[in-house]
Amino acid sequence: MIAYLDTNAVIRLAQGSRRHVGREVARLIERAELLISPIVLLELELLYEIKRIKLPSRDVQRKVEAELGVRLCSLPFAEIASAALDEKWARDPFDRLIVANAKANGFAWLISADEKIAENYQRTVW
Repeated sequence: MIAYLDTNAVIRLAQGSRRHVGREVARLIERAELLISPIVLLELELLYEIKRIKLPSRDVQRKVEAELGVRLCSLPFAEIASAALDEKWARDPFDRLIVANAKANGFAWLISADEKIAENYQRTVW
C-alpha cells in the first residue's frame, strides 16, 4: 500500500506533530510505503525562502526520511504533468501536481488536511 504526503502533512510530521490526525492516517503512517511528490520539495523550498518554515526542503526531506522512512517518488514527471492536466478544480499548481502524482501511482492514498483536495480526490485522508 502506498500513501503520499502533501506539503502540509510533511511539515507537521517533520515537526513531530501527529496531533489531530485520524486513526486512518496513523494506520497509513505505520503500514504504508510513504512517498512525497518531487513538487512537495519545491513547495517546501519556496516556503523556506519566504520564511514560513525554518528548514530548507532538503533538510525536511532528510528528517522525514530518517524518522518515518518517507521516500521521494520516482515516477516520470511527464506522466505526473499529464495527469495534472485533468485536475481542473485547482488553480494551485502544487495541489494539482500532488493529487496527480497520487493518481498516477495507481490512485494511491493521499494524506492531506486540505479540504479542497479532499473534496476532489476521494482517496484523501486526514
